Amino acid sequence: MRLQLHLSPNTQPVPYDHLHNLTGAIHKWLGPNEQHDGQSLYSFGWLRGGESSRGALRFPQGASWTISFHDVQRAKQLLGGLLEEPLVMFGMVVIEVREVAPPRFGDFYQFYTDGSSILARQKRADGSRAYLLWDDPTADEVLTTSLQRKLALAGFDANQQQVRVRFDRDYALARTRKSTIKGVHHRGSECPVIVEGSPEALHFTWLVGMGDLTGSGFGALR
Repeated sequence: MRLQLHLSPNTQPVPYDHLHNLTGAIHKWLGPNEQHDGQSLYSFGWLRGGESSRGALRFPQGASWTISFHDVQRAKQLLGGLLEEPLVMFGMVVIEVREVAPPRFGDFYQFYTDGSSILARQKRADGSRAYLLWDDPTADEVLTTSLQRKLALAGFDANQQQVRVRFDRDYALARTRKSTIKGVHHRGSECPVIVEGSPEALHFTWLVGMGDLTGSGFGALR
């Protein structure tokens, strides 16, 4: 289930590195549950409608924000928490929620990022992680393996786990982007991804996002 939230204008400046505030709002609404520490089978886009002002962001007309869950019950759980405490951050509160209908999927779909960037990371021999960007073919393998692992975790059968992911390297506006969460810098790619698989697997991808840290504001797709 994908939800689109409409938020009121902010009453305090919104810092650029506010992704952890959005994550905190989601965890607050969900309450104690395994989504906090386990593999995230949900994703959320970045706020839309902002403009720069004196080193921060402001949302004079409010903002739109999408949150997507593979598990419908989790989405309903979030709605319950949201109704009890609609405050998101910096004076912004949820004033409207609507469900977004999914596209009609076949066996091939080109997904665009929903304001965020896609993180593809590969573990090095020393345990650190290398960031693989849109122009590196190895990133396709990493993203494919990540999506297959999430499909298996969600209970999809072996045939439905047979998906392939690749960045659209013909996209003229592809770029990298650095984002910071609590002082940690991440380098991701703003580039469409092309996914081949069953319609059910593509619908799942639309909901849970692509790559690492989808539960922290990366990899949301539209």
